[in-house]
Amino acid sequence: MLLFACSGTKHLPKGEKLYTGAEIKLVSMDKISGGINKGLIKTLAKASVRPLPNSSYFGMRPQLMLYMSAGDNPRSKFKKWLRKIGQAPVLMSAVKPEVTTAVIDSKLFNIGIFNSMTEFSVVEKKHTASIVYTSFVHARYKVKTVVYSIPDDSLSKVIHSGMNMTAIHEGDEYNLDLLKLERVRIDAVLKDRGYFYFNPDYLLFKADTSDVSHTVSLKLTLKDSIPENALTVYRIRNVFINQNYSLSDVTKDSTIDTVMYRRAVYMGKADEQNISPRVIARSVYLRKKQIYSRENHTITLNRLMSMGNFKFVQVKFSESDTTANGYLDVTILMTPMPKYTFRTELDLISKSNNYTGPQLNLSVLNRNTFKGAELLNLTMAGSFETQIGQGANLFSYSLNPQAELTFPRFLVPFNIKSHSRYNPKTRLLLSYNFLKRVNYFDMNTFQFIYGFKWKESTRVDQEFNPVNISYTTIGNRSATFDTLLLRNPFLAKSYEEQFIAGGSYSFTYNEQMLPAKKTQLYFHFAAETAGNLFSLVNLVGGNKVSSNQPSKIVGAIYSQYAKLSVEGRAFYNFPDNNKIALRLFAGVANPYGNSSVMPYSKQFFSGGPNSIRAFQINSLGPGTYHQGDSTKEFLQLGGDIKLEMNAEYRFGIYRFLKGALFVDAGNVWLQKSNLSNTGSPFLFSTFLNELAVGAGVGLRIDVSFFILRFDLAMPLRKPWLPDKQRWVTNQINFGSSTWRSQNLLLNIAIGYPF
Repeated sequence: MLLFACSGTKHLPKGEKLYTGAEIKLVSMDKISGGINKGLIKTLAKASVRPLPNSSYFGMRPQLMLYMSAGDNPRSKFKKWLRKIGQAPVLMSAVKPEVTTAVIDSKLFNIGIFNSMTEFSVVEKKHTASIVYTSFVHARYKVKTVVYSIPDDSLSKVIHSGMNMTAIHEGDEYNLDLLKLERVRIDAVLKDRGYFYFNPDYLLFKADTSDVSHTVSLKLTLKDSIPENALTVYRIRNVFINQNYSLSDVTKDSTIDTVMYRRAVYMGKADEQNISPRVIARSVYLRKKQIYSRENHTITLNRLMSMGNFKFVQVKFSESDTTANGYLDVTILMTPMPKYTFRTELDLISKSNNYTGPQLNLSVLNRNTFKGAELLNLTMAGSFETQIGQGANLFSYSLNPQAELTFPRFLVPFNIKSHSRYNPKTRLLLSYNFLKRVNYFDMNTFQFIYGFKWKESTRVDQEFNPVNISYTTIGNRSATFDTLLLRNPFLAKSYEEQFIAGGSYSFTYNEQMLPAKKTQLYFHFAAETAGNLFSLVNLVGGNKVSSNQPSKIVGAIYSQYAKLSVEGRAFYNFPDNNKIALRLFAGVANPYGNSSVMPYSKQFFSGGPNSIRAFQINSLGPGTYHQGDSTKEFLQLGGDIKLEMNAEYRFGIYRFLKGALFVDAGNVWLQKSNLSNTGSPFLFSTFLNELAVGAGVGLRIDVSFFILRFDLAMPLRKPWLPDKQRWVTNQINFGSSTWRSQNLLLNIAIGYPF
């Protein structure tokens, strides 16, 4: 009775039946081969079936039930709300199977099954009805020959020059989408060679399927009537640039003052130019007397927008007012952002180690510091944190002034040519951070970075910091802090080596901005070294570098190490917008020469909201070591090697409400050569047995621009327990308050974990 009530069929209109969906059956008229199986054909046919039935869960339709329970004319707000969140019934009378059969045959025709025939039959039950579609199919036609027959010699020469990138090859199965893609590809080639007014629709594929061997001969030609300007190669005549354009401007004043630079006309007097024409010119690839190129058009748009100085950038083309044909005038209109932006942020921070408190950020941004589109960002940040619930008055506060200057080019003493669609950036950063852990220590950190960022494409980002220097001093040390360090010499050594001077490089490949891609990949590689230059100077000076008697710079022992990490992610998107997300992270760091231990800030840590969520932040390892209550303080132990694996199934619940099921595994280890007896070192023969494993469920509020995440996790494997006792699944007891308090961990965070 309950199942029947939840099925939503109780209040159907008289004489109507609820449509419950369709089944696809295939009947082969001959052997289906050539790289396609029945499952793929069935999937394509299934996607053509309309309408979709009401959502069903184990035979129940709760959303339909809610809709029906509200009645036909709801008056109360509650019943109107029920109708809003529910689903209207999909009735059999609304289904048009004759139309669907035609759509299925059309879809199959587009992939080379030219002679398919689809029939349907209705299966009726007491309150419901479904449809069975039966398609009679044959093997897909294959491409026998492809001939490009273009009567215009100039056009034909350009098209044949790009044939190495063609999407159609002899022997491939026929696919209409590939023919469309080939037309778009050819149009792009022509646009880059000056054919400004050409259109993909001017290209026509003719297909001959008269061969009895299930093959098709393709011939590409031009349509009969094509405008003359589509066959004309256009050049740039004049380039006009207005970097103070307003959307309210509707007329062009011919008397306005102009500045000429590199044969481009800049609107306005020289002293009125917000950004120097010399800087703008580096991003304008549409130049006088050159043949029009859509690639140069795109580069110009992207580079001007990526400066960060303009709200909008428009590029308009018009036929030049000359007696000769084939010339375009280019007008580039840029709407500037305000030169100064002041920003204030007030946050309430809550950390997994029970430190909570406010944080204030003040920043001033100058978007054109030296009239070269330089971005100067001055920031002052401050925070106060106190540890609650621990029975001790532990608190800290920090001040962090920072100045960051970004140039829209490579700032180097020699010329570097870049033809990317995006402006390269040079970054200079100078910061100071004062941190006071009351009753423990005062920490002063100075940092300077000189580096570059550039994009090769929408998917590839690179960053290179040839100079990355940080210098940290610890003063006002308390007896309590010294006692903590005495207990752990490894931790004491980590805090000792606090002068870091080196460089870093990172490479990122990201397909997540391609929403239509079924499987999206992400890859990140990072490398970092420090101390090598100082050690080289010491060696040249005859001083032997040794971690037993380390050398010093500015009174502090400098660190020498190498660090590598790789991270890969894969996202599989289902048709219903659910997805599976996988992540693998591996990193290794090696101190050498002047160092025996990695600096504390450069060590690897595991555990927390974006890591292994069943364990407190930074609390895992190294190896089989159990940090215990020390994780509730701030001196967690890190490692030289890190391995993490995450798997997560993300699904929709209702509109912006999302859910997740996840499993995490990982740990950190010290090098085998490390003299510390903390935990177990990394060994290939034992590391798998020392992985921590956790699992849980998540609830996410996803409103696109903001994601609030709640992940409830529990440990499944604890690496610090004795061997063969590390799996703790047999101890799970949700009814025990003691077990819940010791094992369930709620992570609250912003954004997805990966």
